[in-house]
Amino acid sequence: MDYQKQVEEIIPTAKFGDVIEFAYPVGYSHWGVYDEDGYVIHFAVADEKQLKNNIRMYLQKIFPVCGDLLLGETKIRRVPLGEVNVPKGVTVSIGNGRHSGTPSASEDMRLRRDALLDRDFQYKLFTFNCEHFATFVRYGKAVCNQIPARPKDKECEAATAFFNNVVSPEETVKEPFKETSDFFNSNRW
Repeated sequence: MDYQKQVEEIIPTAKFGDVIEFAYPVGYSHWGVYDEDGYVIHFAVADEKQLKNNIRMYLQKIFPVCGDLLLGETKIRRVPLGEVNVPKGVTVSIGNGRHSGTPSASEDMRLRRDALLDRDFQYKLFTFNCEHFATFVRYGKAVCNQIPARPKDKECEAATAFFNNVVSPEETVKEPFKETSDFFNSNRW
């Protein structure tokens, strides 16, 4: 089915906080979170200089089965669902059933969305990606089920901690440096 037709079918049924899956024909997915009124928030291309833009555009022509290739820097953006750059043959759907977990309260999802929106982040395919973002907003924990050989629904604690630090920096307690060696704890100093 045509991408725009799929979008037209999703918008009337999607609710704020639903996880949106863009299943690419190559076997992996891009993820976002539905943000009402036909909009989605997702990892998108960051503002980039012309050379990097040219390289990304060239690679997308060579590999047309991908949407926006994320080369390091990403930005959390809010865009109309129909304007997410996807490859031909993509299937878009509400993907809430793809992860186990209880959705957070809407207020918590909105707090996370607001804190992360328009922020730049370093994209890392296996440890800090769009699925980590979408599941963090919805469930409060970052999960990626499409990484091969990783158990399903296993939280990526580092990604969750990073997102939590952005959302609630005042609540993040940093442990003071503790040295347990007798050398440092002795009175020789």
